[in-house]
Amino acid sequence: MRALARTYSPPDYAEVPTPDAALFLCAIDHGTGYRGSYLLDGEGPFHGSALLWALGLRAERHLPGTLSAAALADIGTDGVAELFAIEDETVSGPGPRADLWRQLAAGMTEAYSGQAAVLLDAAGGRLGGPDGLLARLERFEAYSDPLRKKSFLLAKIAERRGWLQVDDPEQWEVCADSILMRLALRAGLVRPAPVDELRERTREALKQLADEAGISPPVLDDLLWEFGREDADLLGTAGGELTEPSRTPGNTWY
Repeated sequence: MRALARTYSPPDYAEVPTPDAALFLCAIDHGTGYRGSYLLDGEGPFHGSALLWALGLRAERHLPGTLSAAALADIGTDGVAELFAIEDETVSGPGPRADLWRQLAAGMTEAYSGQAAVLLDAAGGRLGGPDGLLARLERFEAYSDPLRKKSFLLAKIAERRGWLQVDDPEQWEVCADSILMRLALRAGLVRPAPVDELRERTREALKQLADEAGISPPVLDDLLWEFGREDADLLGTAGGELTEPSRTPGNTWY
């Protein structure tokens, strides 16, 4: 991992124009269901999550404020389906995604004047603790994932865009989703266990890996996702052959 990190440039998310755009796209970034890969405005091809982001950011560029609490307060199924449509496809489950957006917009309006920048400021530079960003986000259904994958993604984007200064970097974690659990098991970094225990073991193992490699957990997360999805042997094969665990149908978590 040290060797990979020496030549690796993690994403800077310069394409994300506002904290609001990041907040609302992270909120529905799960199991997109797209079958194909597509060019968009001469760039790409994009597939899956990258396609969802590309379509959402294109809509925001064409009409600034599209991805905001004010604009999404009353969005319905058709609105989500139209926003993320490309050729004969659109994102899976537009109805539940619209529900998540409406709930998030209502909560943000009530607690933070509808502005993600206010939410980030309220966290006071802290990820952890009862008033930190992670705790504030988990009050919204869209960010209630116990893995906090969406929350850490938002925090990572906000930090790299300069919208958030993290004063408790020890709170960063590599999220133990199904893909990273598979990598840890395959590499022999962890032993098989019931899923909740396995997630905790994987988090601990990857945090230790980050410490020993001298790589911050957010950058290690980037490396594992970018290379690990394509190379199941990235961390070795001491644990043997493994396949990715299936995801519960309709689950908005990883």
